Amino acid sequence: MSRALIIVDVQNDFCEGGSLAVEGGAATAAAISEYLDANHQHFDHVVATQDWHVDPGSHFSETPDLVDSWPPHCRAGSKGAELHPDLDAEYIQAYFRKGQYTAAYSGFEGVLAPEDEVPTGELAPGAVPSVELDEDALGLDDWLQSHGVEEVVVVGIATDYCVRATALDAVQAGYSVTVIGELTAGIAADLGETYAELEENGVELAQA
Repeated sequence: MSRALIIVDVQNDFCEGGSLAVEGGAATAAAISEYLDANHQHFDHVVATQDWHVDPGSHFSETPDLVDSWPPHCRAGSKGAELHPDLDAEYIQAYFRKGQYTAAYSGFEGVLAPEDEVPTGELAPGAVPSVELDEDALGLDDWLQSHGVEEVVVVGIATDYCVRATALDAVQAGYSVTVIGELTAGIAADLGETYAELEENGVELAQA
């Protein structure tokens, strides 16, 4: 059984100092890096997702309700959309960008980013990140299936939004799904309801 780690939205704007900072975001980035260093051999594949907004409509608001609308964040090609520097990208094989013109909470709404782009911002001199994504690019589910993945472990930011949505979509797509709570950071102070929903839908909760 092929196994993949999905690292969800560990980006500058979702960590301390970002426009939509989640408490513990930077610590989560570092914890995922430590986990990967110690456990990368247990995964056949490691992928990451990025919010990559161009004009997501009502998802952005100057007066956000923090439920369905949010302060502008992770604009395509911006510093805020880059992966947090405490997330070591050494083992990441592929990146999936989502939400150009929609909210897109789930990583399964993402498409494969160009191979020559490094999501930490370390581009070649003169290179510019692609704002527009190739609509024909491979989606996350197709990529995982093409690599024979049957089991996924989901970590990242935020537990109660993009991690939750990615894990639930993974179940719907037929994968065996685990979420490692210690390697996520949530918006809500109490994540009990989110964890209960995940378990009810067949997601296994595990410790690092």
